[in-house]
Amino acid sequence: MRQIWDIHGGIHPAENKTQSLQNPIANAGIPAQLILPLAQHIGAPASPIVKVGDRVLKGQMVAEAKGFVSAPVHAPTSGVIAAITSHVIPHPSGMSANCIIIDTDGQDEWADHQGIEDYTALSKLELVDRIRQAGIAGMGGAGFPSAVKLSTRDDKPIETLILNGTECEPYITADDILMRERAAEIIAGAQILRHIIKPNKETIIGVEDNKPEGITALKKAAEGTGIDIVVFPTKYPSGGEKQLIQILTGKEVPSGGLPSDVGIVCQNIGTATAIYRAIQFGEPLISRITTVTGNACQQPQNYEVLLGTPVQYLLDKSDFQKNDCIRLIMGGPMMGYTLQDTAVPIVKTSNCVLAPTVAELPPPPPAQACIRCGMCAEACPVSLLPQQMYWFSRAQEHEKLEDHQLFDCIECGACSYVCPSNIPLVQYYRASKAEIRQAQQDKIKAERSKERFEARTARLEQEAAEKEARRTARMEAAKAKAAAAANTLTDANKSDVIQAAIERNKAKKAQTVDPAQAAIARAQAKRDGNAEEETPEQKTERLQKLLASAEKRLAAAKEKLTLAQEQQSDNADAFATAVSKTEEKLTNIQKELAEHQASLNKPKQEIATDSADPAQAAIARALAKRAGNSAEESDADKTTRLQNTVASITKRLASAQQKLSMAQEQGDENIAAFTTGVDKTQAKLDAAKKELRDHQDKLAALTPEGSAPEESAPEVNDPVQAAIERAKAARDAQATMSDTDKLKQNITSLENRIARTQEKLDTARANNDDKAEILADSLAKLEEKLDTAQQQLS
Repeated sequence: MRQIWDIHGGIHPAENKTQSLQNPIANAGIPAQLILPLAQHIGAPASPIVKVGDRVLKGQMVAEAKGFVSAPVHAPTSGVIAAITSHVIPHPSGMSANCIIIDTDGQDEWADHQGIEDYTALSKLELVDRIRQAGIAGMGGAGFPSAVKLSTRDDKPIETLILNGTECEPYITADDILMRERAAEIIAGAQILRHIIKPNKETIIGVEDNKPEGITALKKAAEGTGIDIVVFPTKYPSGGEKQLIQILTGKEVPSGGLPSDVGIVCQNIGTATAIYRAIQFGEPLISRITTVTGNACQQPQNYEVLLGTPVQYLLDKSDFQKNDCIRLIMGGPMMGYTLQDTAVPIVKTSNCVLAPTVAELPPPPPAQACIRCGMCAEACPVSLLPQQMYWFSRAQEHEKLEDHQLFDCIECGACSYVCPSNIPLVQYYRASKAEIRQAQQDKIKAERSKERFEARTARLEQEAAEKEARRTARMEAAKAKAAAAANTLTDANKSDVIQAAIERNKAKKAQTVDPAQAAIARAQAKRDGNAEEETPEQKTERLQKLLASAEKRLAAAKEKLTLAQEQQSDNADAFATAVSKTEEKLTNIQKELAEHQASLNKPKQEIATDSADPAQAAIARALAKRAGNSAEESDADKTTRLQNTVASITKRLASAQQKLSMAQEQGDENIAAFTTGVDKTQAKLDAAKKELRDHQDKLAALTPEGSAPEESAPEVNDPVQAAIERAKAARDAQATMSDTDKLKQNITSLENRIARTQEKLDTARANNDDKAEILADSLAKLEEKLDTAQQQLS
């Protein structure tokens, strides 16, 4: 005779199973609408592969598995996809989740499907894949995808295959009626599982002794198959997976371990039936046996129900009396949970809908203080210490709860059932498990956030280091160039490069000869025979050399100005003036060269006339040059040149004004230099505009009435004049301010810039803009400057 082991603890509540076993399994029929949750199993929810408006057939896949621990969902009957939306689902919290809603058409039209005549001809991988594609999950517990359980490793051989037919919870008879009426399908499914698992020792179906008719039917169907039907005494909760393994084999699954760790695979008999139909007929899991019972139902019954059928539909078939029901329960009275809404659907794990009356399931009395009787520890089938876990749960001492193996608790409710103080112990354990899981998830998220933060910090530090290295390299190069320039100075006492450049400028300015006077002198010398006449070719060559020299000097002056601005030198304004004057000289040389080249193209008669008195001609040309009289230039060319000059100076003025505004916002020491540059550029622009207007007025006076005038220059707006005036006013005001007032003004400016930068940063983050990090760095630097300014003020 086979040995049976006992488990620790356990209880014997009233069974109440006979009410729903009076009639055979009834077909629940097709409701008007089916609600299919995408998560009817442990693991990742399925992903829809249909869209609203699609017509689907019975057995057609409507959502595919996402990930290894997942299962697809199939249409239980034909109809049209009405919605893919959030809907209330069977859950202790009454939560909602994504569901596919099908409006049924009543035709119950099957999709193409085909079974396997000889499943032994297929490999284990092929059979497991068919089970996975059929969407089969455990139908007696938490709904673990069956394909995952059956994917055993070759290096961990399985000794025993166990089919669970215990169904120990009161009221539930779905497995009992299945054994009575479909024992042959259970045995056929067990043989398929045995072929896949290949247990090297035995295949067992475990059944409690309170199911004599089911046991008889199973033994008859199992004759000659080698499948052992093992009967053992009834005790709750012997239907737990680990408890059943201990009862049938004497082996204990280690804490946190799996049955495969001790060479065992365990499946429910309902799951075995679903596997049989999937392999033999190609039918996916689209229905299950569900018990509808309780004294509030006038006709308790076991139904074969399409998945997605609303609970209210089943209650109506069982003549449910709502006023008599104290509360509606999904599952049994020990481990079930209260349904808040009868619109929830039947899912793959829904084995019972219980509608008890007040007399059947009276409300629990108020909880009282724990009297430390120890009865909870005696009833615990997992040999835990419920009393200590209760205190730790109340104190939220999660580490101690984990040390006391909280997660080994199967939430069977035996401890709450025997507690004389009516303490809902299981509710404390469930809440603590949820809190620990949430804390673990938060910890994982925090670690990921920390990794991202550290990676970002390292990247920013690297970028800052590279930027500093480039800045240092520029500074070193500038210093080296300045040192080289200092070595070329003629005056040994002038060690400062900037001051030496100023001195050279002054010297050159003192030596500069007025072009008109020089021309007069050359003409008089030529007339007196004291100098040779300069040929046109020599003059062209001389002017071209002057032009090249002026361009080179301008480039050098701009480079020195940039260096002075980087070093925040006091001589920056002097260099700005030098650049302006050099640009003016370059313009004069370009103009003289253009006039000379134009004179070379004059007719010979004009040349002969001009050469009558070389000295007077030279004097006239010099005076005309100094007065800007270029007769050779056409009116159209002059208009274009003046327009281009105005546009160029306007652009330079806008750039200078922008630099001045930035300097004022940052409290730069070179505000005076920038203001001087703006003033001089504005003066040049006013002069250029006046010359353009005078020229246009002249052309207008010469244009006959009724004729089309030449195209006039567009009106040149002055977009920065107002800003210039504000800058001048700010400069004048700052000149009279004390150091304290300047600091206060700087602090106000920084606060305004911080507010604007924060607003831009918030917008960038909301739009996931790549500039968010740059703005964050700028904000940090501005806040640092503000702290420094505030410290200086205090």
